[in-house]
Parts: sequence; C-alpha cells; structure tokens
Amino acid sequence: MPQGLPPGRLVAPDPDYFDDPTWSRDVLWVSDGSVPDAAARWLRLYEARAETGLHPLLLDTLDGEPERPWRAGELSPAPVGTIDVLSADGVLRRFWDDVALPEDGDWPGLAEAGESARDADDAARSLAESLAGDRDWSLGLVPAGRGADALALAGWDGPCNHTNHTQEISAVLRSWEDRFGARVVAVGFATLMVSVAAPPVTAEHAVRVAAEHFAFCPDNWVDHSTLEDYAETILKADHWSFWWD
Repeated sequence: MPQGLPPGRLVAPDPDYFDDPTWSRDVLWVSDGSVPDAAARWLRLYEARAETGLHPLLLDTLDGEPERPWRAGELSPAPVGTIDVLSADGVLRRFWDDVALPEDGDWPGLAEAGESARDADDAARSLAESLAGDRDWSLGLVPAGRGADALALAGWDGPCNHTNHTQEISAVLRSWEDRFGARVVAVGFATLMVSVAAPPVTAEHAVRVAAEHFAFCPDNWVDHSTLEDYAETILKADHWSFWWD
C-alpha cells in the first residue's frame, strides 16, 4: 500500500451478502472514517496510480449508516473479463428497451465523441478539488487500471435496482472515458460523479448524450420531462452526476 495513508482497512465482500465460496480476496482499501483532507490525498494518489496500480475514489456512505456499503463489505465484485465481453452500445440498447416508452422510439445509438475542451486528468483533479467542502468523504483504493473498472472490481452495487451487474455500468463508463474524457472521481451508496473533459457543446449532440444518460440512469429523470430538457443540464458541463433509487 502507498505510504502516508490515513488509518484504514482492507475489505473483502461479506459472505452473507456475496455468496461466492470461490472468492477469498480483498477488493479495496477504505479509510476507517471520513478524511478531512480526502480531496488532497485523492489528488496525490491519483498522480501515483500508474505506479501503484491503485485507483483512488472519494467515497460516500449511506445516510445514518457510515459502515455501508464499503466498510461493511456490502459488495459484489466482478472480474475485468466480465467487462471485456460487453459493449457500451449493447448495454445501453438493452437498458433503453427496458425503460423507454413507445413514443421514445428505438435506441438511437451511441453519440459521437466530444471534442476535448481540456486534459481529462486536469478535469478529474478540478472535480476532486471542488468536492472537498461538499461533504465528509472517505477515501478508497481499488486495484484497477482505470476508474471505470474500479466500480465492478470493488463490487459496488449502487445501481442494483436498475442492473444487478455493475460490469454493465463499467462497460458504459469505459466508453465515456474514451469518447468524453470522463473519469470516475466520487462514488456513494447509490450515487456516482464523473468529471468530463469533452462534453457536448451543441444542443443536438447533448440530446444524443442525454439518451445515453436516460438508459444508463433513468432515476436522473425525476426533474426532467424530455431529452431536450435534460440535455440543457449537460451542455458544456464539466461533470456528470447520477443517482439510482
């Protein structure tokens, strides 16, 4: 483990939650509680991730139950291979068919890539810094080559009411990393925040991306009635936030 970490522990899935007798290894390291300088520590660990092989996450917990899900081991890990066999288009097409109404039409396909407005890692650093005073964050480290994979490898089950297979979420995030310079920065019990370096900058493009967001996280639609309405919130946005009920 990297030097200078705050007090913390390695966490394996709780067998009462994840019933797989073949799984016997830890899936992440997590701080013992919230860390006052979590964002600053995240930045240092992010810079060292290629050397350590550990991807840092700012972690939030379930309101009133600070052990859940991370320290309680309420996790269902999936290996990288289960992400490799999936395509973002295939995953989102299935999600769309599950949640779209007949008047929404057929799955429109993936949006084209955005044009980078800034360096993707700089965008991730800026988001972490902006979140510093937002709430009390715990710090997590996952042995993962990229942030998209960290969610499945750690066994995060936040979207379980939408999909029980977090590797599907990871497959989409891989595509967003490639097309929009997205980087996973913060994860809660059922929330996710990613930085975005190449957001849509035209209304038409934003509507195409909004369709992906609708399939990915339909619970984000509580305050938005149409794709066009939602698209206005992500036009030129430097981060995307998601929550699942």
